[in-house]
Amino acid sequence: MRHFFDEAARWCAGRWWQWRLPVLGILGWDGFRHLKDPESGGLFAGITFGAHELGHLIFAWFGEFMTVLGGSLNQVLIPVGVGCLLYYHRDYFGLAGAGAWLASSLLDLARYIGDARSFDLDLVGFGDNAQHDWAWLLSRLGLLPYDTRLAGLCRGLAMIVLVASLGFGGWLCLKMGRAGRTAS
Repeated sequence: MRHFFDEAARWCAGRWWQWRLPVLGILGWDGFRHLKDPESGGLFAGITFGAHELGHLIFAWFGEFMTVLGGSLNQVLIPVGVGCLLYYHRDYFGLAGAGAWLASSLLDLARYIGDARSFDLDLVGFGDNAQHDWAWLLSRLGLLPYDTRLAGLCRGLAMIVLVASLGFGGWLCLKMGRAGRTAS
């Protein structure tokens, strides 16, 4: 872990914090707005929805259970994959953005899990009878009575990821600012 932060601090040298700080502010505003009002959707809602629906198609090769789970799985795996790609290219600030996207995706997922018994959300599907993924999944696993608890855990994880991502992005901006002063 120390190596990661040392490498990130070296990456900051010669980089501009001035445009990154407002981006971080927008990500923070959007993330906390999404935490406060789960129906707000957030900046990443459209792409997360697309990733979710694509996941059903991708995982359809692995049977009914994975087809249903695949949407939610894909909407989490894609931001994680983007984060891995950004780390591979050593774009540390991009990691903070990918983390904000993951947090937003987890918040959307928490809302969906928490709706498994109430069916308040409008569902979208490929046929006339849209199925509630999480009602189906939790019923099969015998966990339907725990939908709101599982949603709360997912929401808590989203908050941790959001705060860690914003904190990391803020730390990077601080390091960039300090590196710029010492280079002058």
